[in-house]
Amino acid sequence: MVKLKTLIGQDAEPFIHDLAHLRMTVFRDYPYLYEGGLAYEQDYLIAFTSSERSFMAVVFDDERVVGASTAMPLIQEHTEFKQPFIDKGYTLQDIFYFGESLLLPEYRGQGLGVKFFEAREDHAREQGYKLATFCAVERPDNHPAKPENYQPLH
Repeated sequence: MVKLKTLIGQDAEPFIHDLAHLRMTVFRDYPYLYEGGLAYEQDYLIAFTSSERSFMAVVFDDERVVGASTAMPLIQEHTEFKQPFIDKGYTLQDIFYFGESLLLPEYRGQGLGVKFFEAREDHAREQGYKLATFCAVERPDNHPAKPENYQPLH
């Protein structure tokens, strides 16, 4: 049975290993084309457990982690994510950052991506944020690794 569970801060710790594997699996494919390592992925995800304001929505099929979405205050993100906002004069404390949304292919197209956005938006509002942002990987339409049946996330 597929269910979505929201996790705040340290509640995500028991799932870090599974989430790291999920990131490596999903990010290997187009449009990301990213080869991650388990240690890096686990370190990256630990940041979400250190903040009482961080958020994860995790999709389980029975006990198996098949999807996840992350969010945290932008002020707690890496410099490369913050710098464009600093350069434009934004106050970082006002912005909530929506991280990745990951779903194994067989779970896509069922409305879970929409639920990810709704859950993150609700959490950001509850925390008092008025602005939210996210990053996307965009590749040229003629990229050689683009699958024929590719549907962009937007």
